[in-house]
Amino acid sequence: MNKKIHIYTDGSSKGNPGPGGYGVFIEIIGNCYNRKIISEGFRYTTNNRMELLAVIVGLEEIKKIKQNIVVFTDSKYVVNPIQKNWIYKWKKNNFFNKKNVDLWKRFLEIFHNQFIIFQWIKSHNNHYINDYCDRLSVEASKRKTLKIDYVYEKQNKFS
Repeated sequence: MNKKIHIYTDGSSKGNPGPGGYGVFIEIIGNCYNRKIISEGFRYTTNNRMELLAVIVGLEEIKKIKQNIVVFTDSKYVVNPIQKNWIYKWKKNNFFNKKNVDLWKRFLEIFHNQFIIFQWIKSHNNHYINDYCDRLSVEASKRKTLKIDYVYEKQNKFS
């Protein structure tokens, strides 16, 4: 039986920018079922950064290359550049006037290592795993100890 890898992601921020977080649910279905849940919070970030970072972190967890992966996200900010091939134009123009360049470059480093399909799902539409990732991201943003998004804070002169 071929294994299937599903990565569900969500990101959030309270205020935009403000404290934020992401949630990732990975399920690997094959001879046995495995899952992994990841979430992290940041003290000063944006919703779009957290949406993209969630996808990146999920993909980075898949160590074996050339795997068939379906990424489920409610973020058109993430899906559209890939499905509409904008990302390649951005890269060709060295991401001129684009936000979150550090994350888009990090994404591209791992994107071509896998066979990935992106599936957009409507947020807050009773999709139990997407709703779970949403709760993970919100809870992560409320932790007492939040990570520092150094790139974002430096670019925005926040200290």
